[in-house]
Amino acid sequence: MITPQETSPPAAPAPPAWDEQLLKNPHAVADKRRRVQEMFAAIAPSYDLNNHLHSLWRDQAWRRKAVKLAKPNATDFIVDVACGTGDLTEAFRSAAQESSRKPRYLGIDFTYEMLPIARSKDASADYPGAIRYVNGDAQSLPLSDQSADIVSIAFGIRNVADPAVAIAEFYRILRPSGRLIILEFSLPTNPLMRGIYNFYFRQILPRTATLISGDKTGAYKYLPQSVNTFIGRKEMMQMMSAAGFADVQQFPMTFGVCICYRGIKT
Repeated sequence: MITPQETSPPAAPAPPAWDEQLLKNPHAVADKRRRVQEMFAAIAPSYDLNNHLHSLWRDQAWRRKAVKLAKPNATDFIVDVACGTGDLTEAFRSAAQESSRKPRYLGIDFTYEMLPIARSKDASADYPGAIRYVNGDAQSLPLSDQSADIVSIAFGIRNVADPAVAIAEFYRILRPSGRLIILEFSLPTNPLMRGIYNFYFRQILPRTATLISGDKTGAYKYLPQSVNTFIGRKEMMQMMSAAGFADVQQFPMTFGVCICYRGIKT
């Protein structure tokens, strides 16, 4: 029999991955890599619902536009980095089915908990098994030099510890004439739209998304801060050019809330 004196006090709850101090500049946090992984592991079950709901269902249209800009061909090997639950990878597959093409697909994500959800989408597709999902790091991809025709990353480049290292890695695995597609949030350039967006992004979304997900890591406080403190459009294009990409372009969507960047490996 255990006496009251022998019982252990309840364990203190784990601190959130992100607090107000860390959120001043989340990209400068020394262990950002670990915190990002912990955050995405926690929100994986509600990730798709929050994405669709809080983008007003525009996120899927952004992904379709990204696929169109990538100009996939019938024999392309397509690598989707930071694939998450597989929505962009699935968009590439859907585009190929519509035109009777059969490219190959590899989805890579740093957070293992995202991958079972992505695999379940592949399993329920009309042509299951076309996509392979693996656990991996954008800064050290498990692929040989010049092995991919398209590399994509949707809403993931700002979560990487060192984006320049990741972009150099994308360049390494692409074949000559290969295309890099980066889909990422941005801020509208119109002052009125920027104000409306920031009110929604900072005041409404964190509350409703946290309520839906039950998140305790601070993920939906991190989201707006990680966008607002990330490099701008000009800096992103310069980073792609510095890695060796040519014909670097940006394609704003939905008043500039989302940007698709495209570069070609020479």
